[in-house]
Amino acid sequence: MQDDLLKLFYEVTRVTEDKVGRIDGVMRQAGVLALNARLEAARAGSAGTAFSVVAQEMSAIAQEIRGIGSELREAIAGNVALLETAGAEMVADFRGARYADLARSAVEIIDRNLYERSCDVRWWATDSAVVDAAEATTPETQRRARERLATILRSYTVYLDLWVADRDGRVIATGRPERYRHALGLDVSHAEWFRRAMMVESGDEFHVCDIGTEPALDGAAVATYSTAVRRGGDVRGERIGALGIFFDWAPQARAVLAGIGLSREEREDARLMILDRSLKVIAASDDRGLLTETYPLDAIDRKRGHYHAGNRIVAFAETPGYETYKGLGWIGCIESRGSSGTAARPEGMAKAA
Repeated sequence: MQDDLLKLFYEVTRVTEDKVGRIDGVMRQAGVLALNARLEAARAGSAGTAFSVVAQEMSAIAQEIRGIGSELREAIAGNVALLETAGAEMVADFRGARYADLARSAVEIIDRNLYERSCDVRWWATDSAVVDAAEATTPETQRRARERLATILRSYTVYLDLWVADRDGRVIATGRPERYRHALGLDVSHAEWFRRAMMVESGDEFHVCDIGTEPALDGAAVATYSTAVRRGGDVRGERIGALGIFFDWAPQARAVLAGIGLSREEREDARLMILDRSLKVIAASDDRGLLTETYPLDAIDRKRGHYHAGNRIVAFAETPGYETYKGLGWIGCIESRGSSGTAARPEGMAKAA
């Protein structure tokens, strides 16, 4: 609608300039006729005296109307420039506000998805096969845990793997041992997800790490959720190990960004991103800079907003969290790279001076 408004404004300006130009043309013709009339009156001598006076008045009127036309053109040009600037700013601000809404939508969808992951890890840590393997690591308990984890993975395709580690940080069971051969037996005692899991106070709590790569999962980018495995599966039971679940981040984030409601033209002009709290790019519609680029977001308050940087619009919104999942301070961000959001000027129409 805003683009249509600017197009209408440009059309009114074009029509006005056309009509003023036609008035100038008519007045020039009137001036030429008045000059010719005065010449003929002079040739007629005393008989053309009265006609000469009329011709002179016609010339004066034509000149006056041309002056009015010139003043009108200058007035229109000045107001056109102001209206064009105001209209362009209105469109850009509307687009910036809309982009901020879409940025919030992107990060909200991701948080709703990740909230479910926080539920998964707390639930599966109480599974009898997982608890038994952590309580007494034997070939039989390992087999049962492996089979149980594999069953879960067949239903929950958003995960790359699930690991059970004993209290010393040694991985004793995984869901995909054939695919990720280096995971079983891995020492994860210094990994953040394991250390934090062994510190949670109860089975109602969990830990989530920012997006990072896991070498034992072929270097894939993952969101890792973990919690303690407790004796007997009791919510307050002794911590006897840890469960780590590895969310397959890249395809899920890509799908969320692809579903954001931008038009084809807007999507060609924009870069959609998810930033972590340190402004590192953890997802991007162009797949550039993942986990390596720090985006220069110029915002003191990161909650929500937009700003203009040259001919770019940058819109952003911080995660509000979802249910009991507070989020990690991630930010949805949309950068419109190619234009400020103004409507295209009709072909052949010059910019007002």
